[in-house]
Amino acid sequence: MFKSLWLKFLVLLIVVSITALSAALVLRDLMLKDFREYTEGEREDRIDWITAAIESSYDRHKGWDTLDLSENVIWALMLGFDIKLYDEKERLVIDTAKALEIQSDNVTNRIEALSTAEVWPPDQKPVPYPLFLEGEQIGRMDVIFLKPQKEGVFVSRSNYLLLISLLVLGGLAILISIFFSRRLTNPIKGLTTAAEEISGGNLKSRVPITGKDEISRLSDAFNRMAHSLEMQETLRKKMTANIAHELRTPIAAMRGELEAMIDGLLPTDAENMESLHAETGRLKKIIEGVEELAQAEASSRYMNKKLLSADTFMEGIVSRLKMLFSEKGVELGLTCDSGIQINADPDRLSQIMINLLSNALKATDLGGKVGIKVAHEKGVVIIEVRDTGKGIKKEDLPYIFERFYRSEKGGLGIGLTIVKELVEAHGGAIRAMDAEGGGAVFRVELPD
Repeated sequence: MFKSLWLKFLVLLIVVSITALSAALVLRDLMLKDFREYTEGEREDRIDWITAAIESSYDRHKGWDTLDLSENVIWALMLGFDIKLYDEKERLVIDTAKALEIQSDNVTNRIEALSTAEVWPPDQKPVPYPLFLEGEQIGRMDVIFLKPQKEGVFVSRSNYLLLISLLVLGGLAILISIFFSRRLTNPIKGLTTAAEEISGGNLKSRVPITGKDEISRLSDAFNRMAHSLEMQETLRKKMTANIAHELRTPIAAMRGELEAMIDGLLPTDAENMESLHAETGRLKKIIEGVEELAQAEASSRYMNKKLLSADTFMEGIVSRLKMLFSEKGVELGLTCDSGIQINADPDRLSQIMINLLSNALKATDLGGKVGIKVAHEKGVVIIEVRDTGKGIKKEDLPYIFERFYRSEKGGLGIGLTIVKELVEAHGGAIRAMDAEGGGAVFRVELPD
């Protein structure tokens, strides 16, 4: 029915407002009911006072004294009652009209001015109250309850104020509902628009962030996602260009040599065949690099973790690579606390270490040093690979683990991406930083 989220919020807020105003009406009815019950109780108490006064007058005068009774009748009128007094033989003794006739004109006018009752209702039936003295009925008092002016004023004013309140508060509630429904839905509309732009290919689209609520956090997450998508798209384009460039060079060389052989410019001998074989090796290396990345991304499904002795495992890695380091004149060292065990897939962990050490060797010149340090801190095994090479440029540091990101020519930019994928597959984390005094440090943290 309601396709617009803004309209849904608006209807919801208006329904809540109407419910609150309806509750005010119910509360008003309950208050008036309590007020009427209170006034009825007060009225019965006053009837008891008048009844006691009339019975006392009868007792004092040993009968009905009209002059004395007129004061009680006038008092009853002032309290809001029109009474008629009958004796035990049902003869009228006095009523309100007769009591007023006894008084002087000035007193009568004064009494009528001070009376708190409205015009006497002509169709109201009197309520009889029997009069007793020492257990014997001495007469009857018929009472007509007059409508108090103050009560009528109170009820009419409360109705008027309630009507004004409903109109003012209802209108204000509608305005607030419109304001807040728009305020709540505008960020969502912005997110929708930005998502549609991104799905249309505009990866630079972002949403403004205001406040610190859940929607602002969603907007921030959306912007970070959009930035990540933009970066991935940029890297994908670079990767495509890099792979095309890397493939073009060996293919062009092979094509040139083959055409020369076909034209007879080059002999088909072992030397030229070895050159072609070398170029096919370069092609194979590029393809294997892409395959290796795909395997690393899926490695979490095929992890075969074991408890490995850290010092024994790392010594094996060092012995395998020591010859390469010696040929370049770079020292490779190992520092490992005793008794440390690593819960890891040995093949994947070997791949991590070889990638990190190979990168360190490439970055370190003759006479430099590369060191491995293994320690255990608070349930985490920490592996650091530190070199004294040229370090990492500040502008490259945030992106070195991104797919196909290359800070310089050469390679496909997937080695550190593979390392990151394998580390995270173990439930760990990796970060890079510049080392004090030059060089770089790669810190791998693996859980026990």
